[in-house]
Amino acid sequence: MVVEDNDLNRKLFCDVLRANGFDVDPVAEGNKVLETARATSPDLIIMDIQLGGVSGVDLIEAAKRDRALCGIPVLAVTAFAAKGDEERIRAAGAEGYLSKPVSIGPFMSAVNALV
Repeated sequence: MVVEDNDLNRKLFCDVLRANGFDVDPVAEGNKVLETARATSPDLIIMDIQLGGVSGVDLIEAAKRDRALCGIPVLAVTAFAAKGDEERIRAAGAEGYLSKPVSIGPFMSAVNALV
């Protein structure tokens, strides 16, 4: 599942994943993340941290508290690259972290390491 509110980034992530043989559920709105994850049971959640109206960190924490979702690994992808941000995002429960802009090679390496 790809959670990204930027249309171009969401399309890029989905296209790269599909080209590598993955089925993808794109989600543009943060308020639909948990509901979609419960309905689709994804193998991985790729989570943008800066979403309109809701924090990706809050969504990661909520997913990790949810019995149905807590076992799903989360790869945080963010333009948020200040000192301490990776630690804060990992403390929320993200198993992986990439800062934008993301190159395809490291992106797919991170995805494959988590699924």
